[in-house]
Amino acid sequence: MHLAATNTDLWHQLFGDQAEPPAAIVLVTAAAALFIVFVDGLWRPARNVITIVHEAGHALTAVLAGRRLSGIRLHSDTSGLTLSRGKPSGPGMVMTAFAGYPAPSVLGLLFAGLLAADKLAVLLTVCALLVLGSLVMIRNGYGILLLVVAGAVLFGISWFASDQVQAGFGYLITWLLLLGGLRPLGELQRKRRRGRARDSDADQLARLTGAPALFWIFVCGLIGLGCLGVSAVWLLV
Repeated sequence: MHLAATNTDLWHQLFGDQAEPPAAIVLVTAAAALFIVFVDGLWRPARNVITIVHEAGHALTAVLAGRRLSGIRLHSDTSGLTLSRGKPSGPGMVMTAFAGYPAPSVLGLLFAGLLAADKLAVLLTVCALLVLGSLVMIRNGYGILLLVVAGAVLFGISWFASDQVQAGFGYLITWLLLLGGLRPLGELQRKRRRGRARDSDADQLARLTGAPALFWIFVCGLIGLGCLGVSAVWLLV
């Protein structure tokens, strides 16, 4: 009986509806995320979050496409690399190369849907699974350190923070994914104009498909803007 009651309480805690936070939290966290994305000194450390999700997007898509995942590397300059084995061309490789840049925006859309449905605990659980899943596949020391720190922060917020702090974190990470998922596309195109980043995801897609790299940047941008627009309606209206 005690075990059954405990399981029921855990299920309710994870999947039951949480109290809707004050509207001020939604607006303040949106403004804070926008500030973080536009201020270079804040964006650089925050960009690590975007990189983790970017590389996780590559990794998950590679597995779903039937490729063999070799590992993920996260670097101190906020770049990352996901290696997989399989055919060097074809739909699976195209899907894997494409998945990185839209991943933060798509995850932000998922989080916005969870927040709109008052499922903050599920959002925190997804964050924990993302960190743990990425940690298993990390193949360099900096990447391990980065994910251990991220996991420690997440653990502290999930277990020791008040409901309002947890809600603030949930909304902040959601806005950061939605807004921060767009800035790397602009950064990439600026690098490409200077003749750099010729091995970027967009350039790999250009070689794989024949469509120009700028087309793929534009498509990723449209996806990101679409996710931001839908999420804003869910969270603000």
